[in-house]
Amino acid sequence: MVKAQKHLIDQLGIKKLLCVAGGSLGGMQVLQWVASYPERLRSAIPIATTLKHSPQQIAFDEVGRQAVMADPAWREGSYYGHGQPERGLAVARMIGHITYMSEQSMEAKFSRRLKDKNYNFKFSADFEVEGYLRYRGDNFVKRFDANSYLYITKAMDYFDVSGDKLFPKGKRYDIRFLVIAFKSDWLYPSSQSQEIVRQLKLRHMDATYCEIKSTYGHDAFLLEVDEETHLIKHFLKKTNES
Repeated sequence: MVKAQKHLIDQLGIKKLLCVAGGSLGGMQVLQWVASYPERLRSAIPIATTLKHSPQQIAFDEVGRQAVMADPAWREGSYYGHGQPERGLAVARMIGHITYMSEQSMEAKFSRRLKDKNYNFKFSADFEVEGYLRYRGDNFVKRFDANSYLYITKAMDYFDVSGDKLFPKGKRYDIRFLVIAFKSDWLYPSSQSQEIVRQLKLRHMDATYCEIKSTYGHDAFLLEVDEETHLIKHFLKKTNES
């Protein structure tokens, strides 16, 4: 992914980037930019991300992949022209969406509210949260390809710039960092962002860590726009002036 981005900026004649920024998978790409092309950057903003996936994060991705591959319509990946594995991909999205939210945000949004006044004693959606997840899953398959989902999650699991992979020993680059995490994010917990900062500080890099008190879980990097804008605007201003 990052190689393709680098080819693009080369084609555009851009010699150096003021900043690369991104959240989640985008944050991994930020770190890969740092690892692969540090001389092309002035600053970097990895948001709600990690140096490498934990076993728990790999496990969630694997359950999603198994849901897709268990759908008979997947056809070992050769479903084009037949229709993609919609049910499997929808279930994978439902699993993923649970990890993007937090207990607080789910309680505030759904609690135990019923779609109707009473239980229907069937396997249809009794609770609002069930209906929401089914809607999210069904909507996802209309705009996303199942094989793309498999390869993207596998790429995230393979990603690893921990230890000396981010910067080789003895190397130091003039890159400023703003690392952002969110208090209620349990998919990419703040401890992983703190580890990024720790690795940067060990290499005497200019790194600032900000943890935003949000109840939105991992989704916060998409929703806490005002707070992120304030932090990033100030950071980029100082970077441009330095």
